[in-house]
Amino acid sequence: MSHPTLDTLKVGDVLPELKLPPITRYQLALYCGGSGDHNPIHVDIDFAKSAGMKDVFAHGMLSMCFMGRLITGIAPQSRVKSFSVRFVSITWVGDVITVSGRVAAIDKEQRTLTLELNCVNQMNEATLQGRAVLVL
Repeated sequence: MSHPTLDTLKVGDVLPELKLPPITRYQLALYCGGSGDHNPIHVDIDFAKSAGMKDVFAHGMLSMCFMGRLITGIAPQSRVKSFSVRFVSITWVGDVITVSGRVAAIDKEQRTLTLELNCVNQMNEATLQGRAVLVL
């Protein structure tokens, strides 16, 4: 399948999936530095366990960044009118995240395209659901 663009997409079209490598502790540490979110629950296993977690886990916003990569794969960032998500479940160290999306609507009058987006782990469990509206 050729890489879709805003000009070629139609309602119902499915975007090419973005499959990411397993989440690593190193990746979480880098994201802490890059995002400024230094909550120890994301990098300190002792802290995470004292909070009742089995291990550290990814920042929810990291998965949102993955979704953003899928969006900007078909449109420049300047075309993103809105982007919202709902956090569904925890993304653990070692999880393999796949981001998918489909065209839910095209409004020719408003000149917008709406995407429904999902992140799932290797067990096909939803971790994040999202929606983006792009300007045509």
